Amino acid sequence: MAVFAIGDVQGCYDELCRLLDKLDFDPGRDRLWFTGDLVNRGPKSLKVLRLVHELGDSAVTVLGNHDLHLLAAAEHPVRRRSKDTLNKIYGAKDHPELLDWLRHRPMMHYDKKLDFVLVHAGLSPQWDLATALAAAAELEHVLRSDRYQKFLRRMYGNEPNRWSRKLKGWSRLRYITNCFTRMRYCDRNGRLELTRSGRPGHRDRKYLPWFRVPDRENKKLRIIFGHWSTLGAVKDKNIFPLDTGCVWGGSLTALRLDGDVPKRIGRRCKQAQKPR
Repeated sequence: MAVFAIGDVQGCYDELCRLLDKLDFDPGRDRLWFTGDLVNRGPKSLKVLRLVHELGDSAVTVLGNHDLHLLAAAEHPVRRRSKDTLNKIYGAKDHPELLDWLRHRPMMHYDKKLDFVLVHAGLSPQWDLATALAAAAELEHVLRSDRYQKFLRRMYGNEPNRWSRKLKGWSRLRYITNCFTRMRYCDRNGRLELTRSGRPGHRDRKYLPWFRVPDRENKKLRIIFGHWSTLGAVKDKNIFPLDTGCVWGGSLTALRLDGDVPKRIGRRCKQAQKPR
């Protein structure tokens, strides 16, 4: 059995199919882990949702910011944006089933045997494994409850920007959401900086990639994540970024996890959106 983690697909169905062919993926034998953001910006989000849904137990996908945005925009049309490419999902006959399935996906996946954590954006620098799993469970519980519509109205925003066990209510859930699905940069004290999205540089030393915050509690975990298409190659120990900008004309990348050394396999992608 082979286990592959795959970066942000974002509606690039054709590229995903070609990558699966390159991997010689067999759903009866192999397993796929997706870093989230199955949908949006690319042209065939509905087909991607259907494909991953049909894979059943052969696939694990964590939720990304675009996946949560789809759920919110479906419930609250005021959240729909002109740059979204989600209209075919709203109009599909099977969209209630697909969105209910999506709403029940995890925020975080941890495989003790393979010794990997899968998330969309990252882990709060203040979280150890137990705290991260508990935070994911809190958010998953709300998304799967009859309060999910209220949460989807209140999840947007950049505050609070630092973890505290004393956080409560919607503020606590918003912080958890932002860490799992939107985080890229933090200051040296672990405060989120959610307005920056470019590649790390040397001009502004105030902000660091979240995985380079000093004394990060989860630095011993092997973390697979997506979300950051401009990050580029990193050599940080235990850090495995997989968003290589498929929708922007980059590539769709898989990481084989079941060998002694994780191995990257990529597939070049046709540009679906102009680079940001």
